[in-house]
Amino acid sequence: MNMNRKYKYGIVIAIIIIIAYLTIIPSSQYERIQIAGSTSVQPVAEALADAYMEKHPNVRINVQGGGSSLGISSVSQGITEIGTSSRDLTPQEKEGLIEYEIGKEGIVIAVNNNNNVTTLSTEQVRGIFNGAITNWDQVGGSNTQIHVVTREEGSGTRSSFENLIMDDTKIKSDAVVQSSTESVKQVVKQDPGAIGFVSLAHMSSDVTALKINGIGPSAQTVANGSYKLQTAFLFVVKGEPQGTVKDFIDFTLSPEGQAIVKSQNIVPVNM
Repeated sequence: MNMNRKYKYGIVIAIIIIIAYLTIIPSSQYERIQIAGSTSVQPVAEALADAYMEKHPNVRINVQGGGSSLGISSVSQGITEIGTSSRDLTPQEKEGLIEYEIGKEGIVIAVNNNNNVTTLSTEQVRGIFNGAITNWDQVGGSNTQIHVVTREEGSGTRSSFENLIMDDTKIKSDAVVQSSTESVKQVVKQDPGAIGFVSLAHMSSDVTALKINGIGPSAQTVANGSYKLQTAFLFVVKGEPQGTVKDFIDFTLSPEGQAIVKSQNIVPVNM
């Protein structure tokens, strides 16, 4: 069992323990919603949950990470009421599930702040990540070996990156694998030769965002579609949502909920 599987297994066990605990304790005065899935979606889901619970003190919403694949499977199996995903569902995964797009997110190609490369083409990014390009001097930079940093299998951000960039090639096998967008950013921050992909919402001055095909990532370029590396943030439910789950999703898509989405640096669906 690799570390990725161990991590996901731990998340599943944590969710089961939480649900069992909530079932046992005498707390029938609360309505509860369990949410799990994408670590990229998790911060905005938590912000929405906090705002909703403030307006509805009889509701408790628990938000967990674990990755998009885990979120989709957990809602499909009835472990959680809402799964979150930062990638498109496969035709098989869609069966019986309903998707709600809550916002759009840019995927940023990030490099160390000491790297003098500022822009790459889609083909150059693909070549770097599949191992065809190994030194920064091949794309206009200094004579420094490139170190590729990627997310783990099951990550929605990785899946979207592969669909948008890699065509029929694969990320090089010796790439450094990290389990969250924040950890990718930390590796790139500390390594002058590193390159990774992170969510636009998690960007900071610690690393540099590259332009892709001459277009920089921003809320505006994601909203108008000129920045092509973008993905939808999804809430996924099993069947037609009812009761409090439906009300929470309606809140998420309302002007108030979409303002919270925007406050988390995610592009609202109606921007």
